[in-house]
Amino acid sequence: MTFRITCPVCGSRDVYEFTYGGHERGPRPAQEGLSAEEHFRWAQFRTTRAEAQEEWWYHGAGCGVWFSMWRNPATNREERPEPVDARGTGPTTEGDGE
Repeated sequence: MTFRITCPVCGSRDVYEFTYGGHERGPRPAQEGLSAEEHFRWAQFRTTRAEAQEEWWYHGAGCGVWFSMWRNPATNREERPEPVDARGTGPTTEGDGE
């Protein structure tokens, strides 16, 4: 199966030009007091959800840049999640007069 990825420098390219760097996991845990087991779990255990997730990609056969993008692994389509309002309660409604 193949799909296309949009490189921020080169534009839309075939996935075979890229190397998958994993999904975004947030900041590395503080090393102070971190056990070997906790570090192993942070470094090795990854969750792939059947919904849009932020991922890191490397364009090795092109411009050589690392970038992040949102992709749904169930459909292999680039998609961003719906924006959430400042309270974190639901989609934003820009221009609704509030």
